[in-house]
Amino acid sequence: MKILILTGKFGMGHYSASQSLRLQLLGAFPGARVEVVDLPAYAIPDASEAIYKAFSLLVTKGSGLYNIYYKATENATLKARPPLADLFQDRLGELLWEERPDAVIATHPFCARLVADYKEEVGSGLPLVTCITDLSSHSEWLNEGTDCYLVGSREIRDRLAAKGVEPERILVTGIPVKPEFRRPTHRAHRPGERRLLIMGGGLGLLPKKDKFYEALNAMPGVRTTILTGNNHKLFERLHGRYENIEVVGFTDRVYDYMAWADLMLSKPGGITLFETIFSELPILAWEPFLQQERENARFLTRCQIGRIAPKEPEACLEAIARLLSDGPALEQMAGNMRRLKGQLEAQSLERLMTALTGKEVR
Repeated sequence: MKILILTGKFGMGHYSASQSLRLQLLGAFPGARVEVVDLPAYAIPDASEAIYKAFSLLVTKGSGLYNIYYKATENATLKARPPLADLFQDRLGELLWEERPDAVIATHPFCARLVADYKEEVGSGLPLVTCITDLSSHSEWLNEGTDCYLVGSREIRDRLAAKGVEPERILVTGIPVKPEFRRPTHRAHRPGERRLLIMGGGLGLLPKKDKFYEALNAMPGVRTTILTGNNHKLFERLHGRYENIEVVGFTDRVYDYMAWADLMLSKPGGITLFETIFSELPILAWEPFLQQERENARFLTRCQIGRIAPKEPEACLEAIARLLSDGPALEQMAGNMRRLKGQLEAQSLERLMTALTGKEVR
């Protein structure tokens, strides 16, 4: 069995989901070949970094315009042809000819659209699985020629069905995370101590003012770990400065820090949200500005697995202290996360790939 996972680094969530899917499939089919391809980097290697930087600038500086477009196209039935579609389509055809995969999984809507168009143009029966990496039913993910959708929750399954997707083609798998997040958690620590984990994503988007960190450091009985990602300036500014705050740069062992913590403060990205769910770690989410993350935030409050933190630093600090001191609320949130995990369709992806490819490699 050979499986090709297509993605793009428009934010690291799509790529992270691809890597997690790869590990999951290799664990289920040890003899399989599973390859992750960053499609923009493959198609236009000299320009992909510029494209990713432009996208990052759009969502950070032009989030209002991005949100207007996103909401206007949420239920669109007619889709505009993607930019540079002909170039990407040619390169995709070359890639599929070279690799000859038994199935393709797409973790970005652009990749899913290109594969679906390719299948229609050449009359291919190549199995296509689309993994939706946010708690979203946005029409950008929906394409004729998609054999199956992997979604994060029953609610998203129902929304896709309402848009005309056959329910039997929708699997509630959760958003893929690394196997390490699925391990039992161990949070034993000194009596009276609470542990807070703060994450700013790969870019390390975190509060800038010293007063925020000074107040964190002064919280009685609270030990804080801050993951600054690739924000090297913030790491240098904070590292070793505060007695009760540990500062860590980019790490691929986030699961260890989640297993250590009692509460996490972070933006509500789809991958991050499901990392906390599998870790049974309650989340306090910064009020999001992107529409996808607003949907994720609504999900976490609706399912009572976390709360939304105010934007103002003082109000945010008050929310942290209040929730960390509320043991019953934290336990209830962790219990709701266990319930959500119980709703996921275990081993469904492995059964799906066997059915789609007609091959079972053991």
